[in-house]
Amino acid sequence: MAYTDLREFMAALEKAGELRRIRAEVDPTLEITEITDRVSKAGGPALLFERVKGAGVPVLINAFGSAARMRLALDVPSLETLAKHLQDLLDFRPPEGLMAKLRLLPTLHELTSVFPKRVSSGPCKEVIERAVPSLADLPILRCWPGDGGRYITFPLVFTTDPETGVRNCGTYRMQVYDERTTGMHWHIHKGGAAHHRKSRRAGQRIEVGIAIGADPAVCFAGTLPLPEGLDEMMVAGFIRKQPVEMVRCETVDVEVPAHAEIVLEGYVDPEELRTEGPFGDHTGFYSLEDRYPVFHLTCVTHRRNPIYLTTVVGRPPMEDCYMAAAIETLFLPIMKKQLPEIVDFHMPFAGIFHNLALVSIDKQYPGHARKIMHALWGLGQAMVTKVIVVLDQDVNLRDYNEVAWKALNHIDPERDTEFVMGPIETLDHASRLPKYGSKMGVDATRKWPEEGFTRPWPDPIVMDEATRQLVTRRWRDYGLD
Repeated sequence: MAYTDLREFMAALEKAGELRRIRAEVDPTLEITEITDRVSKAGGPALLFERVKGAGVPVLINAFGSAARMRLALDVPSLETLAKHLQDLLDFRPPEGLMAKLRLLPTLHELTSVFPKRVSSGPCKEVIERAVPSLADLPILRCWPGDGGRYITFPLVFTTDPETGVRNCGTYRMQVYDERTTGMHWHIHKGGAAHHRKSRRAGQRIEVGIAIGADPAVCFAGTLPLPEGLDEMMVAGFIRKQPVEMVRCETVDVEVPAHAEIVLEGYVDPEELRTEGPFGDHTGFYSLEDRYPVFHLTCVTHRRNPIYLTTVVGRPPMEDCYMAAAIETLFLPIMKKQLPEIVDFHMPFAGIFHNLALVSIDKQYPGHARKIMHALWGLGQAMVTKVIVVLDQDVNLRDYNEVAWKALNHIDPERDTEFVMGPIETLDHASRLPKYGSKMGVDATRKWPEEGFTRPWPDPIVMDEATRQLVTRRWRDYGLD
């Protein structure tokens, strides 16, 4: 069964021994970050800080910070199970014959569950603060010493396309300026920024609803790099196998998850920009100051005794790494649908998602590796991948020793490295210009004569099977146990 809300997920975490309650008073300025960073890097549990200095709201953090908690969050025995289910849906073909159509009925029922369901009210409206809305009572963290202020780090930011009415939900950090205004860190390549550009062209405010603390499938869906126009709440419904209940905000025409813990309502003026940053980011470095839109608060609604869900990012590994690993697994079937020659795809934690992608392929023709590089640079958020290394299908991408061994043995650096210019991740501090610079592709596959390689290509050293079996049988005789 899908989790109804964050609280049911917390109960599941606690039952599984994956949640630790911290009853000592803690400071949301730096102290919570230092505690969480140590616990996260040690592979520790989710943390519920019950007494936060200056606030009467508890803080839940590191809730997604392990592979086990991601499986629990998405309610699957393995992430591969969910990916296989998605693959089956992508491979769907209309049935032929009555019996085949009847067998399809459960699948059709499941498909209907992905569509969000509008409801008239929900727990997120148990308390409504419309007259004098304020952020002052929320335990918003200041994470790192060089941060420009306090930041809401795990908001689900809902907007609608001014032209099409299509919904977007993204996780964009929000720097708190005062009790009623924050920055809105809309990266230029993301869906929220696209809506902002359209509203700016129309000279209209863009209305915004922000949910903090929803059920885990909804929280996860808000982080997904989906194609433009695909509703994240539909993906959440697919994961939950139940529709996400959505409710209209009080002061803006935006729908938010009805079972959220806290909802912030407001608007962004199309022409207003303000300095945002620095911020200790998931790169492990501070992202620098820049000019970003400003969010104006018009209403706060929340559950009675709400829980503030947040996260801390920084030098990996941290909580967001495990969410990225889940995204990687879930998106592999989609990637294979577009590029069936891809065998596997992996983004090492140290590559912080956009700096390094390893790809293995079933190589079928000369130049195939370069075709894959350029295809990936043309796919959605993969366009900002700084380095792509393409390897043969027999390479285990998660064995970094094997990757380095095969890649470095297979490349001639001048021949097999390609540089291109294009969009760069906003957080990249090394690019020659903000948001624009060079990217590198490395063809680490075996080279073919058709690619100009006329020398013999050697085989890897492997012992013959008869000798392997002999040694296995006699292992105890050698006294090496």
